[in-house]
Amino acid sequence: MNKEKAQVTEGVVSIVVNAILFGIKFWAGIVTGSIAIVADAWHTLSDSLTSILVVFSVKLSSKKADKEHPFGHGRWEYISPIFIAFVLAIIAYDFFINSIEKFNNRESVVFGTLAIAVTIVSIVIKELLAQYAFYIARKTDNITVKADGWHHRSDSLSSFVVLIGIIVARFVNNFWWMDSVLGIFCALAIFYAAVKIAKDSITKLLGEEPQQELIDKITEEVKKIYKNDLEIHHFHLHNYVTQKELTLHIRLDKNMTIEEGHKIASVIEKMIKEKFNIAATIHIDPIG
Repeated sequence: MNKEKAQVTEGVVSIVVNAILFGIKFWAGIVTGSIAIVADAWHTLSDSLTSILVVFSVKLSSKKADKEHPFGHGRWEYISPIFIAFVLAIIAYDFFINSIEKFNNRESVVFGTLAIAVTIVSIVIKELLAQYAFYIARKTDNITVKADGWHHRSDSLSSFVVLIGIIVARFVNNFWWMDSVLGIFCALAIFYAAVKIAKDSITKLLGEEPQQELIDKITEEVKKIYKNDLEIHHFHLHNYVTQKELTLHIRLDKNMTIEEGHKIASVIEKMIKEKFNIAATIHIDPIG
């Protein structure tokens, strides 16, 4: 699979489908006078903004390393979702305030068959888009595409809750507040998606400890080369997305020559590059 092409295709498909969905949902919201459906429509449009950033981040992160950026531009995949989260948070705040005002004014909405039909279509399409984005994210290990998938999923879930509310309000009397409450829920759902996306991206940018699974696999491969316990420790992984740098320590007999220690370290570094596609730098500690 061509990773860059797959990621861009996911973004383009998402932009087109979400733009169409936005038009349909916004029209339905205006016709019915429902702030919840209008809020849900803008949530859908924000997915298009997310997908535009997906396309741009893929293009930027795929640029090759240069003199100013020797580790490449891969971390654009971590920066783009922060912009996505910021846009979502603004949208969430706006709809939260509007819903509170509508609740205070005791405004009610009469939901018809149109609202139900549009909401059902939205749920199905958005979940399909989420599954598609998650599939591409798994294949390409792209955090921005994964964020796009969660954005689709949050839209699908908020639409589902709106659907339940519409059905209840249509068949049960005295639920004048239902549209306002659903609007508040949609705002909170959007805000939750924003926080999750921002948290995941910031955590990656700040740096994380290597997963224990990776440490165990590297240790196991080293033991296949050297039967003696080299006491591998101090793993630090620097993830630049398109390039990963690993530093670690090994312990060797203090009576070894510099040349012997260098050969052992070089063999391990070569193995890590070949098997894990990670550039490793090894520091040698003396035993005893």
